[in-house]
Amino acid sequence: MATAKSSGAFRFSIAVLLGLFAGFAGAAQAQQDNRQVPASAAEVKLSFAPIVKQVAPAVVNVYARRKVVERRSVSPFFNDPFFRRFFGENGPGMGQPRERVQQSLGSGVIISADGIVITNHHVIKDADEVRVALNDRREFDADIILKDERTDLAVLRIKGKGPFDFVPFADSDSLEVGDIVLAIGNPFGVGQTVTQGIVSALARTQVGVTDYQFFIQTDAAINPGNSGGALVDMNGGLVGINSAIFSRSGGSNGIGFAIPAHMARFIASQAEQGGKVQRPWLGATVQLVTAEIAEAMSLDRPRGVLVTNVYEGSPAEDAQLRVGDLVVAIDGKEVSDPDSFGYRFATKRPGGTSTFTLQRGPDQVDVRVALKPAPETVPRDTRALTEYSPFEGATVMNLSPAVADELRLDGDPEGVVVASIEPGSAAARVGLRVGDIVRAVNDQEVQSTRMLEAITRSKPRVWQLSIERNGKVNRIVLRG
Repeated sequence: MATAKSSGAFRFSIAVLLGLFAGFAGAAQAQQDNRQVPASAAEVKLSFAPIVKQVAPAVVNVYARRKVVERRSVSPFFNDPFFRRFFGENGPGMGQPRERVQQSLGSGVIISADGIVITNHHVIKDADEVRVALNDRREFDADIILKDERTDLAVLRIKGKGPFDFVPFADSDSLEVGDIVLAIGNPFGVGQTVTQGIVSALARTQVGVTDYQFFIQTDAAINPGNSGGALVDMNGGLVGINSAIFSRSGGSNGIGFAIPAHMARFIASQAEQGGKVQRPWLGATVQLVTAEIAEAMSLDRPRGVLVTNVYEGSPAEDAQLRVGDLVVAIDGKEVSDPDSFGYRFATKRPGGTSTFTLQRGPDQVDVRVALKPAPETVPRDTRALTEYSPFEGATVMNLSPAVADELRLDGDPEGVVVASIEPGSAAARVGLRVGDIVRAVNDQEVQSTRMLEAITRSKPRVWQLSIERNGKVNRIVLRG
């Protein structure tokens, strides 16, 4: 009996297996019957060629030339600024001046049919002549119509008859991690090159290239010479301007950074409106929300930025922002740290208002902030200090919100600030820096550039300086 049952079960199992095999075979046969011969090259293999053909004519090489006059001393003594102060730059110890041409090479992107090009500021910095070469080997001179070191972007105009091929801007805010992108530029001066990768991260900070730390990170190979080139999406739209790489060797390690198209579009629009960048001024300071602060505020996680100071008469005060408010979004775009906050606010055009979403205690509220440029509340009264003193060789200005914005200073914009320092001067030897605020000299509060200039004419036996730097006041004592 047991043998008969086992034999029946075995026959049943064989039948089930044969049925399953027949089913798989039928499905495989059906799939094979649906196969067709590829009708085009695109069906044989994935290719980015159509996108490249569309975009490549609008990516240009940018050649920048700068003339530098050098004077070499006949004696090492005359390389010392102390001796040169006595004998002069044209003294007997200095050789004949020689002119040398410095050249730099980068990439750029044509963004309009009339020949407007956007590139990196560091590509054309201090250039006397700029020339662009198109993909079809035509070359044109170009005018610099805007330079903005803070964003590391510059805008050029081709001096030639259009229309030119151009790349339209895409919405960089719509990018997602994992999206495929192409980087097009001229690495190492070898000619136009295309590399492919994905968006590795968004809103990258701590890159250290611009004031506004908000970058698209990609693993598309970016190398020297790619700077200013195009980062495009699969629709052929410009989503970023290639700007930097993370590398210890100087070559691509699969970590490249691009300035978002949203920022590039803002700078291009400023060029159209007169060639000077105007950013809105908030008149408040914010700080990062740490895990400890989030816990103290009963937040589920660290988010937003915390308002720590509001200046009198500022748009922030007019909007009734308060110390302790948590800004979580600007015009519906989330902010997570001071860098993303600065990027979102700085890309707003002056005029109109912007909506700040705040967490104020248990409530979430929206406030409207007026978008106004930083005002020059007091005349800057720029003065170059030439009297023998610790300030000899420094140029100073009266502080205002406008001057503070130009010099990238935080804090209350009042007092006298160092705007520039002549190399080798007494101010340079003392260790003064651009952005230092002169608070007091010999226990006398400095309230204006006129007052500081008068103080430098005195001949005290000892100089006691109170200098504010990065929010801290340092005292310096020097012999007169």
